[in-house]
Amino acid sequence: MAARLTRDCDGISRRGMIQAGLGGLVGLSLPDLLRLSAESAERSGSHSKTAVIYLEMAGGPTQHETWDPKPLAPSDYRGPLNAVKTSIPGVHFSQYMEQQAKIADQISILRAVWHDSGSHGTSSHLTQTGYYLSDRQSRENDMPCIGSVTARLRGANSKGVPPFVSIPRNMRYGTAAWFGKGYNAFETVQSADRKNFSVPNLTLLKGLTDDRLADRRKLLSYFDASRQTIDNEGVADAMDDFTHQAFEMVTGDAAQKAFDIESETDAIRDRYGRNSLGQNMLLARRLVEAGVTFVTIRVNTLGSWDDHRDIAKRMEKKGPAFDQGVAALVEDLRERGMQEDVMIVGMGEFGRTPRINRNAGRDHWGRVMSVMLAGGRIRKGVIVGASDSNGAMPLDAPYRPENVLAVLYQHLGIDPSQTFPDNSGRPRYLLERRELVSELL
Repeated sequence: MAARLTRDCDGISRRGMIQAGLGGLVGLSLPDLLRLSAESAERSGSHSKTAVIYLEMAGGPTQHETWDPKPLAPSDYRGPLNAVKTSIPGVHFSQYMEQQAKIADQISILRAVWHDSGSHGTSSHLTQTGYYLSDRQSRENDMPCIGSVTARLRGANSKGVPPFVSIPRNMRYGTAAWFGKGYNAFETVQSADRKNFSVPNLTLLKGLTDDRLADRRKLLSYFDASRQTIDNEGVADAMDDFTHQAFEMVTGDAAQKAFDIESETDAIRDRYGRNSLGQNMLLARRLVEAGVTFVTIRVNTLGSWDDHRDIAKRMEKKGPAFDQGVAALVEDLRERGMQEDVMIVGMGEFGRTPRINRNAGRDHWGRVMSVMLAGGRIRKGVIVGASDSNGAMPLDAPYRPENVLAVLYQHLGIDPSQTFPDNSGRPRYLLERRELVSELL
């Protein structure tokens, strides 16, 4: 099934699709990306293999129906779902998080993350950059997202693959802002469960040989065919060694093999779940294994997490697939010895109201949300903080989304106190609030 395009209740489109074909490829400005990544790697001398898989729960997942159920609360707060025991004594998850409950000793949950916005745009920008969006109606990033920062400061962990990939498309504010388009994500466009899944950006030039790549005139003919698209994107690139490397990326073996999900066994594909959520998570594992440093997944292909109505039915549709995929991803990375190298985060832009509304759903609620973390070198099986008895406010160990991003940056070896000049020349910190979550250290 292809990824379904969705809209949140604020009416802003979630399309974010890149144009198929060469325009999409060159829109990534791969030569610039490769050039600047090489420069940053040379400066830092870093050979770290750490990576992040960011599960963007777009729309704002409910804390009650995921990782912070309230079985003792009144029914209009408790909600329609049951709570299940986890592998941690005394800790419960909601019924559609059953597979994660079995491996709760391998993950950690932050139950008292908060901020003070109920706007999808403002809050999405915060959870992906560490800054509120200055204009809630803007569709453009004010600050570069964490994936773009990683692409600029770390580059890819291996040659021949992009440093930053989004499945099937960018996070809502998952772009590079004033870092430049060369640090935007490489988008798969399709979900990985699609029959004969392939990435247009990688298959466009299928059939080209090294001899043909070496022929400048033939290569230019492919550019000429899409010159209008390239010019419209404003990212026409010079023909140099890094351009050649860009074409090696899209025609070489490394990237092709990384995206070849059909090479996985039926058993492993079944383990993740034969649906868009599970297969996208399996593809993310393949990508970090191949050397991609930062992967984002829009985990709303079976429905947005913006559950204003019929929350029981909506959670029934997406919850089990999400749960199966996450549990499989955590265990698969552990079995492959990758759990310390790869950190997983599951986070939306806010939580949901503690009380069920008249449409049997929950509304926007920035005052408390739950966040899931796994992998890296953080403590496992830890429940950090608590919300109150109705799931309305932080009760203990409150943290903000910026603190979660600080944990990711630490895992990646990136100092969030670094500053970069924005479009106006003003120096900006990667994070102004950058305290770590001490309970995870």
